[in-house]
Amino acid sequence: MSTAESAMAPSPGEKIAAALRRSPIHLDPSLASAVPPAARSRLLARMRRSPIPIFIVIVPLVRGGTWNDAEQLSTVVHDRLREDGAYLTLGDYDGQLAARQFGGTEEQRRNTEYAARVPFFLDELRYATLADRLLRAVDLIAAGRGEAEYRAATAHLGRPSRTPGRSAPAARPGDGEGGPPVLPLTGAAGVALAAVAGLVVWRHRRGARVRRAADPMLLPRAVLAAAERANEDELREQAQREVIAFGELLDGTDVDTTRPEAAAAMTRALDAYQAAGKVVDAARDLPDLAGVLVLVDRGRDALASARSLAEGGREIPPSPLCFFNPLHGDATVTVDWRPIGQRDRLRVQACRACSKAVRSHRVPEVLTARAGKRPVPYFEVPDDVWAETGYGQLRDDLTHRVLRGDLHRR
Repeated sequence: MSTAESAMAPSPGEKIAAALRRSPIHLDPSLASAVPPAARSRLLARMRRSPIPIFIVIVPLVRGGTWNDAEQLSTVVHDRLREDGAYLTLGDYDGQLAARQFGGTEEQRRNTEYAARVPFFLDELRYATLADRLLRAVDLIAAGRGEAEYRAATAHLGRPSRTPGRSAPAARPGDGEGGPPVLPLTGAAGVALAAVAGLVVWRHRRGARVRRAADPMLLPRAVLAAAERANEDELREQAQREVIAFGELLDGTDVDTTRPEAAAAMTRALDAYQAAGKVVDAARDLPDLAGVLVLVDRGRDALASARSLAEGGREIPPSPLCFFNPLHGDATVTVDWRPIGQRDRLRVQACRACSKAVRSHRVPEVLTARAGKRPVPYFEVPDDVWAETGYGQLRDDLTHRVLRGDLHRR
C-alpha cells in the first residue's frame, strides 16, 4: 500500500464506528467465539429495550497495542461514531467490564459506570461466560440500577469473611495496565478492598486533632513530609508502596456494613481506591502523584467514617490537604485568595505556611505543572482535573471525575 493510500485508510476507531452503524455490537474476530450468535441475539433484544443507547465493543486491550485501556477505547470510538450513549467494553483486568456514558444526566452516567462493575462481584457470575456478564451489565444499564446493585454486591466487603476460589485481578503497582494496582489477595474482600494509600489521617474538619500513634489506621505526618522532599521517581515509588500498605489495611479491617450509612462510606472508600489506582498507574508528573495522595486522603476519611458509623458513632467529615500544594499536608487555615488576573476571590483551605504567605500578599509555594515548556501553578493548567477541582476543594466530584476518565484530557 502506498503512503497516500495508507493516509486515506480508515483508522481502527473509524472501522469500529462503521461497524457500530451496522450493529451496536462489535466483536474483534479473536474474541467473537466468547459471544456466540445466540447470545448476541439476546443482547440485541435487551439493548433495544434500553432507554439509553448501548454500544458493545469487545476488542483486546493491550498496553502498547492498538487499544491501551477501556477509557481510550470508549473515548475514541465515541468521537468517531458521534453518537451519545453507553459504551460497554472489556475492563482493564481479566473478568472485568467497563462502561462509559456520553450524554444523559449525571445520575445516568454514574449508574452506567457502576453497572459494568457489578458482574465481577456477583458469586453467581464467578464462572460465567463473557456473554452472561454482558447481559447482566446491559440489564442494569437499561434499568438505571447500576449504583444500587453495586452497593448491594459489595456491601459485604467491609467484613473479614472470605469467599474461597476467587482471586484478585493480577496487577503490580506500576505495571502500566491502567487499572487500580491491587494485591494478589484471594477472596471477594481482597478483590474489592485492596485499596489506596496510607498517607492521610483521620481529622475533624473543625480542627480537632487525632493522636496518630494511638490509632493503627492512621499514619504519622512524617510520611507526607518525606513525600514533599522526594523527587518524582521517589514519590512515584512511595505512592506505590503506600497503595499496597493501605490495601493490606483495608483487607484486614472489620467494618459491619449492615448500616446503610456505613455501607455508603465503604463505597466511597472503594471508589477512592479505584480512582487512586487509575492515577498511580497513569501518572505523568508530580501533580498526578500528588493527586494519588489526595484520593488516598478521601479514601482514608471514608474508611474512618465507615468504622465510626458501624460502631454507632458519627460520620467523620473529610478534611482536605493544602490547596496550594497537597504535599504540604493538612489544610488547617481557611483563606480568601484571588488568583492573578481574576476578579473573584476563592475561599480555600491551606497549610499554615501558605496561608501566612497569602495574608502577607506573598506568593505561596505552589505545586507546579508543565504547560508547554514552562512550569506553571497546577491550577492554571487548562482542562485539568486537578485544576478544575482544586484537588477536591472547589468541587466535591473529584473521585467521580477520575473514575469517568477525566485524568488526561489535556
